[in-house]
Amino acid sequence: MNHIILENIAKRYAREWIFRGLSIEFLSNRAYVILGSNGSGKSTLLQIVSSFLTPTKGTIKYFADQQEVPIEKVYQYMSIATPYLELPEEFTLMEVLAFHRKLKPFYSDYSNQKMVDIMELNHAKDKKISNFSSGMKQRVKLGLAILSKTDLLLIDEPSSNLDANAIEWFQKLIKAYKKDRIIVICSNHIKVEYAFCEHEIVMEDFKKKT
Repeated sequence: MNHIILENIAKRYAREWIFRGLSIEFLSNRAYVILGSNGSGKSTLLQIVSSFLTPTKGTIKYFADQQEVPIEKVYQYMSIATPYLELPEEFTLMEVLAFHRKLKPFYSDYSNQKMVDIMELNHAKDKKISNFSSGMKQRVKLGLAILSKTDLLLIDEPSSNLDANAIEWFQKLIKAYKKDRIIVICSNHIKVEYAFCEHEIVMEDFKKKT
């Protein structure tokens, strides 16, 4: 997937419009950030881009090599890390990696041990996820999403639960795996989360458009 077109997208819950009149094109080899305060609709927009949510108005089209991708197949091209997507708590890290690779291949067919090394979690590879700290779980989520060989990478609030060292780890990792991808980040204006992004979408700009 190398091209996504959103035209006049709007989302409403009950009688309240979350945002309206949003049109944008996402292109491969570029990184975008969706900026907004809590409740601004940035996570909602990310879910629309992921195909998890349907917009109230407007259209969204996905293309791979100039061929339109059916919406039911978008998941095949995508990896995502968000606060609302949970890890299987009863699995060890090694089991999570083994399970994940059945769904999505990793870059360069990395071994599970290589993945653990990149995540810097070798000391915890045989522990159950339920015993991980919130910061360790976030490393796993980010590692799984970034290191999956996907064309579309979506991340909501990447620095959530990360300390300064882990934020630096995230920045280095995503810069190393940016090529040939559409990257979309959601952020509450936390610069360390999106310093590498070339394009900004400010949700407050789409609150009153029709």
